[in-house]
Amino acid sequence: MRNRYPVWKNLLILTVLAFGIIYSLPNFYGEDPSVQLSPSRNAKIDQSVLLQIEKLLADNGVKAKASELNDKRILVRFHDTDTQIKAEELLKSNMGNNYSVALNLAPATPGWLRAIGAKPMYLGLDLRGGVHFMLQVDMDAAVTQAQDRYAEDIRTNLREAKVRYLSVERDKASIIVKFQDAQTLAQGREVIKKEVRGLVLNVLENEQAIVATISEQEIREVRKFAVAQNITILRNRVNELGVAEPVIQQQGEDRIVVQLPGVQDTARAKEILGATATLEFRLVDSEHVIGPDGKAPLGTRIYNDRAGRPLLLQRKIIVTGDQVVDASSGLDQQSGSPAVFITLNGTGAKKMADTTKESIGKAMAVVFIENKSETKEIAGQKVTTKRKVEEVINVATIRDRFSKRFQITGLDSTEEARNLALLLRAGALAAPMDIVEERTVGPSLGKENIAQGERSFLIGFALVAIVVLVYYKVFGIIANLTLVFNMALIMAILSSFQATLTLPGIAGFTLTVGMAVDANVLIYERIKEELRNGNSPQAAIYAGFDRAFATIFDSHITNLLAAIMLFGIGSGPVKGFAVTLTIGIITSLFTAVTCTRMMVNWIYGEKRGVKLWI
Repeated sequence: MRNRYPVWKNLLILTVLAFGIIYSLPNFYGEDPSVQLSPSRNAKIDQSVLLQIEKLLADNGVKAKASELNDKRILVRFHDTDTQIKAEELLKSNMGNNYSVALNLAPATPGWLRAIGAKPMYLGLDLRGGVHFMLQVDMDAAVTQAQDRYAEDIRTNLREAKVRYLSVERDKASIIVKFQDAQTLAQGREVIKKEVRGLVLNVLENEQAIVATISEQEIREVRKFAVAQNITILRNRVNELGVAEPVIQQQGEDRIVVQLPGVQDTARAKEILGATATLEFRLVDSEHVIGPDGKAPLGTRIYNDRAGRPLLLQRKIIVTGDQVVDASSGLDQQSGSPAVFITLNGTGAKKMADTTKESIGKAMAVVFIENKSETKEIAGQKVTTKRKVEEVINVATIRDRFSKRFQITGLDSTEEARNLALLLRAGALAAPMDIVEERTVGPSLGKENIAQGERSFLIGFALVAIVVLVYYKVFGIIANLTLVFNMALIMAILSSFQATLTLPGIAGFTLTVGMAVDANVLIYERIKEELRNGNSPQAAIYAGFDRAFATIFDSHITNLLAAIMLFGIGSGPVKGFAVTLTIGIITSLFTAVTCTRMMVNWIYGEKRGVKLWI
């Protein structure tokens, strides 16, 4: 009897092993402190811009390790973080108006590996350092905003249906619509019932009014949507920061966890994530004046500009930040002041065009709205107070019909213009959020975690390798080689899927070592048993692999089910452990059975009467 694989099977196994070795290599090259530049307006990214950056850095004595142009962005690598930060400040001051400048940690993978698509695994917060935020969504504010939208919808639909109404006012928990007589009340009720869904209508015939409240089901939907929308917006904002593999997920009914591995500018990350800035465009009411009691006439609202002067604006909103599809910062060509260049979607562009067409010669105001929260310690307890800042940043006379692209000015600084453009480009939050927990993991702690994880893995690997080598001799060498191949395959698969490795993931690696060698032990002990029963070496090898397979398969399936359960019911770190464990179970089944047998066949398969060193 001869134990050998056909040529095609040997080539297939070697191909898989070569894949594992090559695609695991990027994980050993580390990362370079880098600065990333992305266009923030209609700026171009090409070779000339790259040469301009290289010249700017060289003229200011900032030595770059390398620079590259790809994926419509420029990445400049440096030898250390001090040079990186100096370069970031230099690029922001010279190119920040047209480009978004962000700190980054870029993989130091050689070009030939990047050319074949080989990339390293992402490292989690506990290994790379970064920031962890717990954000709480203000559900009451989400419901209040929904009431404002419903009130505006009621006004719009009653006007379009030509139903006269006296007023549409929002109370604490309801919207009160008043009419002149019973006839218009009945007409208004039919219009609201038909056009505005999700409201419970209660008619007050004595007062000729309708009290509309949001249904319980709609309130649940509003709250659910607020969290989902905020998660989407946070993802867009994090993408603007240039963070690789962030963790953004819901926790409970009203909280969102955000983890940003590798983020170095934590202050800017906090500012961008927690901000809720948006814009509203309203016409200035020039026909009425503020009453002597300081109250606004019907259909108007009082706002203050940045100098504190009161302005009377119409209640009707022309366009909001929700209808902005693109925004970029720059300088106004005429005044040289900071400006934001805005592009509206189809709906917003039509509203803006229709309004400005009918309002040429009138003034239009831009209202900047921001929700702020401040935490102060009062009597030994932290108390968070919220306030809504609404101020007019710009008033301009409409000279012509606006298209979907226009600009606004009146901002205090280029930094404010950049932040506002970023927030508008990423989208407006559906509801304000407060940062209720903030944790920073320093790069040094991440390196320490990596070192401890590597140490535990290497000690475990070494102990297993020594015991197997002493106990099984030549077969022990084969088992240790398959362990190395197994680790390479796990890293290659995780790298190919661009998975995130965390500290529990390293624990999964360590556990996989024991599980992988366990399969070899089952095979080897079966071979020894066949030899004791008087079988020839070739027959013992064949029977050992053949009869041990069922036991190995059964144990691996059992472990796989446990790993799937961990992934299904676990959270963050547990899932990371489960993913590594699952991949390790599958690869160990391949290496322990096929790779081990291929090498045993190479050494003993063609020989007769050979003595097995086992």
